[in-house]
Amino acid sequence: MTTPPPEGHTRVRRYPVATVDDDPRFTLGLVLDVAEVLERHGYPAFRGPCAVGTADLVDLQQTLFAFLYTGGGGQA
Repeated sequence: MTTPPPEGHTRVRRYPVATVDDDPRFTLGLVLDVAEVLERHGYPAFRGPCAVGTADLVDLQQTLFAFLYTGGGGQA
């Protein structure tokens, strides 16, 4: 649940960010780094013999893309 900002203050959004067709910052490495952070916080591991092609990583990549570039938290 989001609480309103204090009176006289406004919320400043930093996301979504503007991007061109191919943002070099958005890489598989970024997605794997986010997956690693989730694992360190106790979430299930993304690792395994075929981890790069797992549906979980694809979903994470799409959700991260949506948050960064469309302002949504769902599927892009």
